[in-house]
Amino acid sequence: MIAGLLDGIFNGISIGAVLLIAALGLAIVFGLMGVINLAHGELMMLGAYTTFVVQNGFKMLGKPWSETYIIFALILAFLVTAAVGLVLERGVIRYLYGRPLETLLATWGVSLILQQFARSVSWVLVIGIAIFCFLFFGALWVLSRRPDFERIRNWVIAIMLPISLGVASATGAFLGQTYKLAVTKPWFGAQNVDVTAPNWLRGGLRLGTLQMPYTRLFIIGLTIVCVAGIYVFLQRSPWGLRIRSVMQNRSMSACLGIPTAKVDAITFALGSGLAGIAGCAISLLGSVGPNTGQNYIVDTFMVVVVGGVGKLVGSIVAAMGIGTINYLISSKVLVPMVAPIKPLVDLFEFFGTTSMAKVMVFALIIAFLQVRPGGIFPQKGRSVDA
Repeated sequence: MIAGLLDGIFNGISIGAVLLIAALGLAIVFGLMGVINLAHGELMMLGAYTTFVVQNGFKMLGKPWSETYIIFALILAFLVTAAVGLVLERGVIRYLYGRPLETLLATWGVSLILQQFARSVSWVLVIGIAIFCFLFFGALWVLSRRPDFERIRNWVIAIMLPISLGVASATGAFLGQTYKLAVTKPWFGAQNVDVTAPNWLRGGLRLGTLQMPYTRLFIIGLTIVCVAGIYVFLQRSPWGLRIRSVMQNRSMSACLGIPTAKVDAITFALGSGLAGIAGCAISLLGSVGPNTGQNYIVDTFMVVVVGGVGKLVGSIVAAMGIGTINYLISSKVLVPMVAPIKPLVDLFEFFGTTSMAKVMVFALIIAFLQVRPGGIFPQKGRSVDA
């Protein structure tokens, strides 16, 4: 019974580590900036797909490179999703600060676009997007040097937008007719793809009767590194100080010369990059598909809300608690311990599946938030002002 309980606690902690690494980026974006980013799950999905691409690239290089791909995948997943997050913040989010409902709808729309992008992305689509960006944004960049650019800005957009779309569409159609399936076939499609862990992450560490998979130990270690890195960045670095300053009082920070717009962009990119690392981690636990992020986004929001908005310590406690309780209930580890009490046995037997365990955990979270609506560690101080 004790061995089963220890095994359940370890697996629960490993699930909590997955939730925590997924929640770290959201804790920064949602907790510090007050932005409800429903596209966070899709950023995790992009990180997982980046891992899949890097894995295939390193497979072609052969050993020993194929055994080290996960290190490069973590770096590239962070950079790719941070770049996507930066574009999202500059293109959409910065116009919606202080408007949570509009932000919610906009990021939901972005999440749907990213899901469909993962299903449909092909060489034709990528080349078309590249041509459009080169023509449209290149023209804006060149013409922005004119002293009267603000006066002619709307005219430039009205002319260059249809021209760029037309040239990109025509080029895509020409390539599709010329090279056919070689350029029109989707890279990933709607089916899930698999990421294989390197050999040194297979197997597990045995301590008595307890078996600890190396993959989950790696994710726990990765989570510890990420938490420590974020803490040091926010507490010790100049940009971390600027981020905390802007989130406490934007107007006063701007008066002191802090570039608040740049701080917003860096913060959002950092949170998005952490989502990419989370995607890389969860790709080691299961197959990757367009809906991968949707499987984690609800639990991730629960971690942030239960822990307390903007509190890293709260996120750690909430992730470990939710992950452990969820696993102990779904695996029926607690049933032998409550065997003398028949009603409790029936209760844990009824909720002893993955889906029903989530229902019980959500019910417990709702009950907890009735008592402490601010979470385990309620936020103190001023809220974000737009």
